[in-house]
Amino acid sequence: MSAIGRISAATLCALGLAAPGAADAADSLAVRFAAVLTETSPTAVVKDAFVLIDGDRIRAVVPATTPLAPNTRLIDLRPLTGMPGLIDVHVHITFYWDQQPATRPWKELGAHSPAVTVYLAQENARRTLESGVTSVRDLGAYEGTSFAMRELIARGAMVGPRLFVAGCGLHITDDPLGRGFNPFRNGPDSDPCRADGVAEVERAARQQLAAGADWVKLFASTGGDENDVSSFQTFSYDEIKAATEVAHRAGKRIAVHAYGPEAARDAVRAGVDSIEHAIDLDDATLREMARRGTVYVPTVDHNRYYVEHRADFGYDQAFVDQLNAFIARNMKTLRRAIELHVKIAMGSDAVFTGFGENTRELDWFVKAGMTPAQALASATAIGAELLDKPKEIGSIAPGAYADLIAVDGDPLQDFAAIHRVRWVMKAGQVVVDRGAHAEQQR
Repeated sequence: MSAIGRISAATLCALGLAAPGAADAADSLAVRFAAVLTETSPTAVVKDAFVLIDGDRIRAVVPATTPLAPNTRLIDLRPLTGMPGLIDVHVHITFYWDQQPATRPWKELGAHSPAVTVYLAQENARRTLESGVTSVRDLGAYEGTSFAMRELIARGAMVGPRLFVAGCGLHITDDPLGRGFNPFRNGPDSDPCRADGVAEVERAARQQLAAGADWVKLFASTGGDENDVSSFQTFSYDEIKAATEVAHRAGKRIAVHAYGPEAARDAVRAGVDSIEHAIDLDDATLREMARRGTVYVPTVDHNRYYVEHRADFGYDQAFVDQLNAFIARNMKTLRRAIELHVKIAMGSDAVFTGFGENTRELDWFVKAGMTPAQALASATAIGAELLDKPKEIGSIAPGAYADLIAVDGDPLQDFAAIHRVRWVMKAGQVVVDRGAHAEQQR
C-alpha cells in the first residue's frame, strides 16, 4: 500500500480530497488529456495524449492512439489540459488563523501549541493542493512546525504539497521577524534565529541546518511584519556572506528577505540563491542577478491579499495606501527584471486565509509583461531549478514525479484557465478531484 493509502477514504472525503484509486493493484496507469503541456512553452504541447505512470513516477507521454498494456488503469480527463504540478517557492504554511470573532491573524501566531498548529494548518495544505500547487518552499515557521508538517506529509500521515522548509528566519535582535520561538511560552532569550555579528549568524544558520532545514532564510531588511512596509537594511554584507557560506558548504541554499534595494544589493553580492520581495532594485543589481542566476521572488500578490482582507487585519486606510504604493513599486521592479532577463519564480507569500489563492501571483507576472508561457515557467521549471530538483518536479517528463494537474482550458491561450483547476495528482496519487474524469480498466 502506498503511503497516502494509509489515510482512510472517509478522512480524505471529509477534507474534500479524492481517495486513492487502484493504481497500486494495476500494472500501470494512463491519464488522458485533450492536450498536455509537458513543459511550459507552445512547442511543448502534445495534443490528445496519455501520460503513462508507474508508481509515483512518469514513464512517458505518448499519443492517445498508442495501445495500452492489459490491466492498465485509465483516467480520462478530456477535454481538460494537463500540466505539471505547480511550485510555490514562498509560503508560510503553518500560519493559521481560525477566524474566530474578535481575533486578528497576526495575534494568532504562537497562540496554540506546535502540535495544535500543525493539525489546524492541514487546511492550508489542502487549499494549496486545490490551487494546483504540489510543491512549496516554506520560508518561516514557529517552533519547528514546518519540519513536523514536512515529515507528516512525507510519511503519508497528512495530505499536502511536497515541502522544502527553512525553519525560522535569521534576524537581528531588534527586528524579531524570525518567528522561530514563542516568547510567551519559551522566554525572550530562547530564539534560535536571533543573531548579531558574523559568529552568531554562522551559529544560527548551522543550528537551523542541524535541525533539518532544507534552506537557510535570512531577514536582511525590515518590512513584512504586521503594519510594516519599511525597508531598512539589518544584516551587513559580511553577515549575509557568512550565512551564505554556511548554507553552501552544507550543500544547501539561502533565501534572503529584502524589502529594499540596499539589502538586496548586498545579498546578491554575497551570492545568495534567491531574493524575496525586493523593490526599487537598480539596473546594476538586476543585471548582476541575471549574470549570477539569482532568482527574484517578487511576491506582488501578498500585498493585494492584505488590502482585500484589510478588515480581518484591522488595517486603516493610511496603511492600505502604503500597501498599494508598495505594489506599484514592486511591479515597476518586476517589469525591469523581466526586461533584463532575471530568473523569476512564483512565490505567493501565502499566510492565514491566503492559501488557495497561490497562483494569483502569476496574474501580476502577465500584467508586467511576461507571456503566459513565461509566467507558467516561473511556477514550474524555474521553481524546480531553484529547489535543485529540475529532473523531479516542474515538468511532465520520464523519471519525474507524477505531479499533474488538469485545468479547464488552455492557459497558453486563456491564462485564466490556470485558476480553473479540476484535478490534481501528486506522486501518482489523486489528491484533488472535482468530478472531472471517467475511470476504467483497460
